[in-house]
Amino acid sequence: MVDTFLAHTSHLIFAALWAGSVCFVALVVLPLARDGAFNTTKPIEVISGKLTTISRVSALVLLLSGGHLAGTEYTTERLFETTNGQLVLLMVVLWAVLAALVEIGSKRLEAGLNGKKLREPANKALPVYRVAAVVSIALLVVGGVISTNVVHLI
Repeated sequence: MVDTFLAHTSHLIFAALWAGSVCFVALVVLPLARDGAFNTTKPIEVISGKLTTISRVSALVLLLSGGHLAGTEYTTERLFETTNGQLVLLMVVLWAVLAALVEIGSKRLEAGLNGKKLREPANKALPVYRVAAVVSIALLVVGGVISTNVVHLI
């Protein structure tokens, strides 16, 4: 019981932290960098590094807590044959896509920042981060559908 509470709680906290961080970078930081609001690359380098760290730690925590929850709440049959189980599998796919998008976006951004450019790398990374933001919101929506059992009400 306590392990399930801790797994659910850590899963929710790290999912929200990860999604919020990605959305903030995609919707606020990179547009500002693209538009020339920063005088130096240093703030963007720090933000990119912090986001990468948040992404990697969150991905690990979500893998461990989600694996624990799936292992205690689903059998193989329930995972593949029920709507909630299939939504859990969808979350795993979205989780992998989000992790990949953040890594790709960070590499695009950092490659340009190493050349001490700011606007161009921000412009190149922005579409990747925008897709990542949509994926992160989709993850939260799917999580909400699973946790509220909405599919059983329909």
